[in-house]
Amino acid sequence: MNLLTRNCGANAAALDAGAIAALLPQVPGWSIAEGKLQRSFNFKNYYDTMAFVNALAWISHHQDHHPELTVTYKECAVRYNTHSAGGALSDNDFICAAKASALYDQRSGA
Repeated sequence: MNLLTRNCGANAAALDAGAIAALLPQVPGWSIAEGKLQRSFNFKNYYDTMAFVNALAWISHHQDHHPELTVTYKECAVRYNTHSAGGALSDNDFICAAKASALYDQRSGA
């Protein structure tokens, strides 16, 4: 099922290595580091960076799944993991990563 059409669920279970390996190609540009699904998004200025951050916050609120963000002038680093799954990765992380990428592609005109 397309990650973009899915919504996060409560109490998502931790994924095993095989499930993670199967989902990772569905979110190009994302990688796993220190047990988190991560990607950095680059922008041309602070305004565009903050517009992305605010739109991502809206998505996160509606999905009830919130990333760790590091925001600088022209970049936003996004990291997902699922606290209710003991800090492991769950479907929710990949669903939100797909939505974040789609938001970025829409904002950047990709």
